[in-house]
Amino acid sequence: MLDSIHASCFSEHEPLHSVVLCPPSDLDVTDMKIATQVQWNGPVDQSKARECHENLVGALQQEGVRTIMYDEFLSDKDLHLSKQLINRVFVRDLACVFGESVLPGEAGTSMRKPEYVQFHLLLSHWLPDAFQINENNDIKALEFGDLLILNKDAIFINVGMRTSISSLERVKEAIFQAGFSEIGIIDLPRSASTLHLDMNCNVAGSDVVVAKQFLKYFPVQVITESSSSFSMVDAFLFRHGFDIHWLQSYKTIPDINFLNVNPETLLVSKQCNKNSLKEHPSLQKKNIISIDVTELEKGGGGIRCMTLPLHRG
Repeated sequence: MLDSIHASCFSEHEPLHSVVLCPPSDLDVTDMKIATQVQWNGPVDQSKARECHENLVGALQQEGVRTIMYDEFLSDKDLHLSKQLINRVFVRDLACVFGESVLPGEAGTSMRKPEYVQFHLLLSHWLPDAFQINENNDIKALEFGDLLILNKDAIFINVGMRTSISSLERVKEAIFQAGFSEIGIIDLPRSASTLHLDMNCNVAGSDVVVAKQFLKYFPVQVITESSSSFSMVDAFLFRHGFDIHWLQSYKTIPDINFLNVNPETLLVSKQCNKNSLKEHPSLQKKNIISIDVTELEKGGGGIRCMTLPLHRG
């Protein structure tokens, strides 16, 4: 049991108090052929990856964020397996705090299923009152890299390669019960560069979203407990108080997959084009902290993917 742990998240940008992480696997991805076969962007030396992860943890702690390494709470048997799971560093997908409830995810690929089982067991012990255990086989694919908590009213979610519409149908009532009144659903192309929503857009503050320009052509289905309608991406986000900083050129992971530490501070990859971010008036005064996570990004995810917020606000 983890003492004094609290779950509460109503946005992507309020002060981050506690976050779950997991260090990289022990297994190197030794060559490009293997990287391609495991759907990574390149070979990875895990000793270098661990140095990058320590950079991430250190930066969070320096900003006053409590960092919880979930592997430290696994049994010896589970830990032995966990250390061989090369994607375990990407914890964002495993679960999500909605308001003061915690929903477990479901792996969209069988390669990642052990991580979900191990982490959900820990959550059920850490947060027995908040954790919404789903024992229904209808949950087929639900990875929370596909979800942004816009504010206390609205959720934005992609039903694409790793999150199914049937899974969203199964959990939507839990989202409404957590206090949210709208769910905006987008269906992005199925490709490596659009794997999750947070590889295509991200909340950069209370009033601005950074997004790849192609998203402006996509409709959003907006559902409430009693209605369904359609809107375009910009109209949906504008209605919830967000301007959009459209990116015409970008490096998908470092330029979009960043983390809000608090309303004034973004934690970004050292490969991020900070000048591009600061082209938007609302981002010009942001404290943008760059850290080296280059070796970790070869696994196909960025700083947001590597962090699971438990408590914001």
